[in-house]
Amino acid sequence: MTPRVREILSWYQSDNPGVLTNLARFMNTGKLAGSGKMVILPVDQGFEHGPARSFAKNPDGYDPLYHFELAVESGCNAYAAPLGFIEAGAREFAGEIPLILKINNSDSLFKPAGAPISALTSYVDDALRLGCAGIGFTIYPGSEDRKTMYEEIALAAREAKNAGLAVVIWSYPRGANISSAGETAVDVVAYAAQIAAQLGAHIIKVKPPTALVEQAEAKKVYESEGIRVETMAERTKHVIDSSFGGRRIVIFSGGAAKGTEDVLEEVRGLASGGSFGSIMGRNAFQRPKKEAIQLLNDVMDIYAGTVG
Repeated sequence: MTPRVREILSWYQSDNPGVLTNLARFMNTGKLAGSGKMVILPVDQGFEHGPARSFAKNPDGYDPLYHFELAVESGCNAYAAPLGFIEAGAREFAGEIPLILKINNSDSLFKPAGAPISALTSYVDDALRLGCAGIGFTIYPGSEDRKTMYEEIALAAREAKNAGLAVVIWSYPRGANISSAGETAVDVVAYAAQIAAQLGAHIIKVKPPTALVEQAEAKKVYESEGIRVETMAERTKHVIDSSFGGRRIVIFSGGAAKGTEDVLEEVRGLASGGSFGSIMGRNAFQRPKKEAIQLLNDVMDIYAGTVG
């Protein structure tokens, strides 16, 4: 156990030994073990976007075992997926990598205008049965149905923590009162991270923030207090500061598929701002395995500080 991992665990004062053990499992696995940084492979896109949109670019991805192999061989800290994908490989890969069961999911066959909400698709008992180290849950701050989501994760988080599982919250602002560009505005992303922390998340997943400040009232404060948001590093630091002064693990999504150098440049900015890591799905598994492993390793090297 490195001093950095011990320091991070000390931030979670109310949690039982089971939760702390599973948080340590995340941080002591893979190429970044012991650094307090993490890179997680999430593969919920088949449910969220459909199989062809998710896997046709790299047909190996249709096979759920492929994603276990990619996460293990690249040295990721954890692998996250919905129930079906986890069930497909949990026995074969038992003990090889910490698993996160994504217990709520949505599909893109129906797109509500102002009230996006994911359905509960599995439960804490499933995570325990499959040997997972944590549960994952998506919330949409700004949705008209946010109350239901907050109440659902409150119940699921309490059950998970009592069972010794870590809680990972995907916090993606979305709704009728948030513009499309505003979903990644720096003030909105920082607010989303704060909400996830207040809901009891151990690990918070948000999108990389842009320099836009969406909320008029927030903009006044950003200007009067001189909050710097020009660079990705500055914006990342602000989001981290908004998550209990940096005392919660905040990781950033890889976003839509893009070129290798664009991915790495974004990660450099995140790392410079103090990000705890990245959770990278499509930008990894839509590439051939060798290329995907190289990309994930390059991302890990940036977080490890071994490359510029």
